[in-house]
Amino acid sequence: MTPRKAAVFGVGISVTDYAAARDAIIAAARERRSFAMSALAVHGLIEAVRDPALRQLVNQIDLVTPDGQPVRWALNLLHGTALRDRVYGPDLTALVCEAAAEQRIPIYIYGSTPETCERFVAELRRRYPSIAIAGVQPDRFRDASTQEDEEDIERINRSGAGIVLVGRGCPLQERWVAAHRNKIDAALMAVGAAFNFFAGNLMQAPKWMQRAGLEWAFRLALEPKRLWRRYTVTNSLFLCLLARDLLRKWFGRLLAGLATD
Repeated sequence: MTPRKAAVFGVGISVTDYAAARDAIIAAARERRSFAMSALAVHGLIEAVRDPALRQLVNQIDLVTPDGQPVRWALNLLHGTALRDRVYGPDLTALVCEAAAEQRIPIYIYGSTPETCERFVAELRRRYPSIAIAGVQPDRFRDASTQEDEEDIERINRSGAGIVLVGRGCPLQERWVAAHRNKIDAALMAVGAAFNFFAGNLMQAPKWMQRAGLEWAFRLALEPKRLWRRYTVTNSLFLCLLARDLLRKWFGRLLAGLATD
């Protein structure tokens, strides 16, 4: 069963935990049923808010997990969902790969550089010795031609993969899984960060920073030149939108209460 969604700034985010998200993905993978999944943190959410075309695509994705703590907080504050934890893409990837190894569900790797793919696959095999890798296709780092895309679809479907891990970076990977939903007979997971973490390209923030919603600060400290503008804009816009929607919710309740007096 696919978890229901609730809108955060017009973007549907799944009200889910790790177990429900993993089970929905594995169910689709076992059936070779086309299924799209993405893990959205604040950056991805704001990208979808600012780009109507991207928002429309993201809203077609079956499972959109609250990857960042602030996204979970927004769900809880705006919809009373009472989620106790986020559903972080790399951790969900680990759970899905563990289940796939146990159930002999083949996995296909799509995206990122050849070196990262090689290290990613090596780490998967180290952690899950029985995991089946159906294929590996590094990113072209450009749009595929129509013929190339058709060949990609045929190759993945022919591989027998039940799960396709997609690592193209946000929002390219979200566009890709949405565009290939109902074309590829597998569960498509847009989890680009997992590639770099598993491959050892990036350090993960300490658990206490992750729980406190401060992972962005850890990453900013590691890559200030590349990320300062992203986090300045996206975090500020997120807080403004959340304050706006909370005020609307509060005023709506106030007016409803006055109407019943």
